[in-house]
Amino acid sequence: MSGRVDVLIVGAGPAGMSAAIRLRAGGWTVAVVDDRPDPGGQIWRNVEAAAAAGRAAILGPSYASGRDLVARFRASGADYHPSTEVWRIEPGWRVSCRGDEGCRIIQAEHLVLAGGAQERPAPFPGWTLPGVLTVGAAQTLLKSTGDIPAEPVWIAGCGPLPLLYMQQLIAAGGKIAGYLNTAPMHNALRGLRHLPGALAGWRDLAQGAAWIAALRRRRIPTARIRALEAFGAGRLEGIRYVTLTGRTVSAAASVLLVHEGLTPALHMALALGCRVTWDEGQACFVPRVDPWGATDVDRLYLAGDMAGIAGAKAAALSGTIAAIGIDAKLRGLPVDRAEEEAGPFMMARARERAVRPLLDALYRPRPGLFAPPDHTVICRCEEVTAGEIRAASAIAAAGHNAVKGRTRAGMGAC
Repeated sequence: MSGRVDVLIVGAGPAGMSAAIRLRAGGWTVAVVDDRPDPGGQIWRNVEAAAAAGRAAILGPSYASGRDLVARFRASGADYHPSTEVWRIEPGWRVSCRGDEGCRIIQAEHLVLAGGAQERPAPFPGWTLPGVLTVGAAQTLLKSTGDIPAEPVWIAGCGPLPLLYMQQLIAAGGKIAGYLNTAPMHNALRGLRHLPGALAGWRDLAQGAAWIAALRRRRIPTARIRALEAFGAGRLEGIRYVTLTGRTVSAAASVLLVHEGLTPALHMALALGCRVTWDEGQACFVPRVDPWGATDVDRLYLAGDMAGIAGAKAAALSGTIAAIGIDAKLRGLPVDRAEEEAGPFMMARARERAVRPLLDALYRPRPGLFAPPDHTVICRCEEVTAGEIRAASAIAAAGHNAVKGRTRAGMGAC
């Protein structure tokens, strides 16, 4: 099967849905493909079913708010293809897909990638043991099925997501053994210079402060740490961590959830030749895009967290802004007309992004995260350690592809 549309959107999260709604309002033919069985992306995963099952209240008002956008997306008239994988994209935007409907080729005038973010890989000794998961994985289980760990969980890492998940876990009846904050103490000093600009996002700051206060009221054991290790015979049995004062502490554990922030999901953008640049604030590579989300590849746009981590509200706004830019190009309208229409959305997006520099500074990962001990398994599929990768790097001066060829580390999407 094949078809032709004005715009193809890959991803049905906040950005992809918002772009589709605006483009359909302009009368354009739009196809949206997503590998999930329902719209919402990771942030609003399973929001329709969760609301029907009564889980939305547990997951919080920001999660429940996704129902409105999902409903408007479904009513927009976009040609929506859930449970669909994009496996090939050819120049001229001829896109091959495979899903429950079979295989199809979609030809598009413009292509919008809205693939969202991924959790930052954080290898540490013992991270491959059964019982060690990411916070995002645990939250996915809660959103999808309502499942929570039966035993008290240890949570280690930094960023807003662990704080949010702990509120959701408690609301769902779960128990927390302790929270190990891996953010260095000096991050707070680095963040002070960003505080005045972040006040435009005071509601987000107040929400974060409320989460921290709730943990203190519940007397959740908390420690700041600089190193972490998991151990066990065949599965997780305990954890060992080093505090900022240098004290080593061991504790029994059956579930450990880790999180060290989010990074843009760049795989597809990189494959299409998009240029990236190192973002020192977010400690990751981000694509080069203009204010509309346009890349240096003709008729290719990136929207949402795929173009830089900024949260669900900013992602939705960036989807609308990209759609306005594409609409103007398809109609042949002058730039000033598009800028006039997009102005309020760009101002709103700037307000949503205002808090990001402060959050990036407060939750910048500890330096040790990027330099794990030699015995740490980095590639769990091939069981390649950090020491083996370092040894190969010293020999293979040709670059990372040579290291991959020598060690077979990092061959897959993981």
